[in-house]
Amino acid sequence: MHISGVFNLTPLVFIIKLSAADPGAPIPPTAWSAASKKASDFVSQLDLSEKIGIVSGGYNTPSLPCVGAIGAVKRLGFNGLCLSDGPTGYSRSDGASVFPSGITTAATWDKHLMYERAVALGEEFKAKGAHVHLGPSTGPLGRSARAGRNWESFGPDPYLAGVAMDASVRGIQSRTNTTLDDGTIIEGISSNIDDRTLHELYIWPFANSVHAGTSSIMCAYNRVNGNYSCANSNILQTILKDELAFPGYIVSDWYATHSTADSANTGLDMEMPGNVSALAGPAFFGTPLLEAVNGGMVNQSRLDDMAKRVMAPYFLLGQDQNYPTVDPSSGAVFSVYQYGHGYSLPFTYPEVEARGVRGNHSDIIRQVGAAGTVLLKNKNGALPLKDRMNIGLFGNDVSYPVVGSVFRDIGDSPEGYEMGTLDVGGGSGTVRHTKLVTPLEAIQKRVESTGGRVQMLFDNDIVAGGLFRTIYPTPDACLLFLKAFATEGSDRSSLELQWNATMAVESTAAMCPNTIVVTHGPGVVLMPWADNENVTAILAAHYPGEETGNSIVDILWGATEPSGQLPYTVPRNASDYGAPIVDTVVDEKDPNAWQSDFVEGQMIDYRHFDAYNIDPLYEFGFGLSYTTFEMGDILEVEIVDGPLSPIANISLGMIPGGLQDLWTTCAIVKGQVTNSGDRAGFVVPQLYLSLPQESTPAGTPLKVLRGFEKIFLEPGEGKEVKFELMRRDLSFWDVNEQMWVIPTGAVNFLAGFSSRDIKAETKFSLID
Repeated sequence: MHISGVFNLTPLVFIIKLSAADPGAPIPPTAWSAASKKASDFVSQLDLSEKIGIVSGGYNTPSLPCVGAIGAVKRLGFNGLCLSDGPTGYSRSDGASVFPSGITTAATWDKHLMYERAVALGEEFKAKGAHVHLGPSTGPLGRSARAGRNWESFGPDPYLAGVAMDASVRGIQSRTNTTLDDGTIIEGISSNIDDRTLHELYIWPFANSVHAGTSSIMCAYNRVNGNYSCANSNILQTILKDELAFPGYIVSDWYATHSTADSANTGLDMEMPGNVSALAGPAFFGTPLLEAVNGGMVNQSRLDDMAKRVMAPYFLLGQDQNYPTVDPSSGAVFSVYQYGHGYSLPFTYPEVEARGVRGNHSDIIRQVGAAGTVLLKNKNGALPLKDRMNIGLFGNDVSYPVVGSVFRDIGDSPEGYEMGTLDVGGGSGTVRHTKLVTPLEAIQKRVESTGGRVQMLFDNDIVAGGLFRTIYPTPDACLLFLKAFATEGSDRSSLELQWNATMAVESTAAMCPNTIVVTHGPGVVLMPWADNENVTAILAAHYPGEETGNSIVDILWGATEPSGQLPYTVPRNASDYGAPIVDTVVDEKDPNAWQSDFVEGQMIDYRHFDAYNIDPLYEFGFGLSYTTFEMGDILEVEIVDGPLSPIANISLGMIPGGLQDLWTTCAIVKGQVTNSGDRAGFVVPQLYLSLPQESTPAGTPLKVLRGFEKIFLEPGEGKEVKFELMRRDLSFWDVNEQMWVIPTGAVNFLAGFSSRDIKAETKFSLID
């Protein structure tokens, strides 16, 4: 299930439909029009009960072995829709791949790899017979560093998340309410957000996704400004369907629906999962929706619109033409995976061989895993490693997990498993491993093949206690693998690495003057030992997927140049990071006690550090290489078809994503980057904008990311980097005008290699 934790405060979570063809460009409005016409023709042939079935999970649905399904209309050749988790691979299945997480993918800062990963994901979901992929997630997630689902998403910056969502859509095609014992209903937490913050921060990547052609969007468990997301007319209708001109359908997260007529009339198009069995909770569509339509509380025209929206993507993406059937093993694997062997379900499935869909996807998984690994420290060129070395392997994140093929359900321990490498988070976003290449396996193979030696000690308590009596002689390099687990359904107890990790670092470094720390985690982790002189290198490897061992070997020995950049800020102290999680209330019996006021506005992550002049340990966008790069101090700004007007040209009309003019390139910024080192490598020049404070409202960030490119350079080679900026990139949301507006005055364009490493800047007035 896609059960989001109470404090994952994103208004919506995406669902992407799967395309049979390469969707290299956004889906054009003409294609949507043709699909909508087919959907209208189809819906016009349905009776009332069949229309209800199209929008109601589990209503008249044969037991499709999917996490969610809508029923078939056999007389019209429609076999229903299968909805399946998750953002890192086909969950609750066998024969599928475990892909790098969203946060790992964001750390690549590589648009091509983002797209290729998504293509491979889409291929596997389609081959398994799923019509709807429950992922990827955005929001952006990461307002709080402890939130359990941050790893699924692309980080806290809306621009970076928007680029990743665009690539993912094209490539693929939180807590709810609680009833007390006395019957009191405690409402889900309300994310209270002002209009400008909502537009410039949280809705931003959704606009990218709609513009790219996403066909379905999921509303979440929490409330937004007091109203549940799945019955929130401002979010669903005013912003999503009207302002962003979203032509697809909105589906509820599992059991995130709280009403029938209100939800349908405010924009919800499909409820999931419906009352599919005795195991399910209450359903508000299905029979209740049928009664609401018959009683005049929901108009027939609204029901028709709901059904048309659901069916349009089915035709848009060619799923009516020779689409694969659902893998016949899915039901049995789902049952065992979710409940264990011998569990009695209301319906049973035969245990058959799974349909293998992995193909050659290990190649892209390995590439993304390596590219999403960020080199944070490399003292005196400790990395890359050399051949014929005595290597020490330490820590509980090295070997194969003792729990087996790694399944962590929502109800399992929030600490995760103690022994074994961690390449994916938990909950509905996790994926069962068909294959897992551990760091132990890959490093041992690499070292021993070149005449080196490996010594091992995996128990963190023994390592932390400094009991290295089995280690002799002292290794040339001590690789210490540490981890932090995260899952939906709970928040991380702290930002620390787990299992006595800090003491493990201090003890290893005291014994070994060349200690190299590799972390696997969901994003932000504290590193109080980063300045230890004997910690010579630090690699943040995130959750890299099933090729984790091969990916890290590629980086450690330099077969792949480190090129990852942080998609978030690493603080020196947890208190530096900003917005706290609301995890307690004064009166837990107060139905409306759970409130989270987003008083920080847009000041999250690096924007917060900039606003309060806080020195981070490692800033947003930071990442080292095995070579060095320089950037010229001159930026050239060119206005396309200028001069610019403050507001968009409304006469150009609307397209998916909003006003067409907002998506028009209207400025180009050029700079120069050079590889000044002696190795070839990738560099990620980044462009930030500082809008003029005098002509923008209070609460404008000091700078915001508005462009990046990943460039490969040979030693001594220089290239021009070009950032293309759309009208939206140069604008702020005017809450009075309810319009995106380009401000008057000089905009400061800043380019560099991170949010704090600015190498060039120039001021330029966009409005005469």
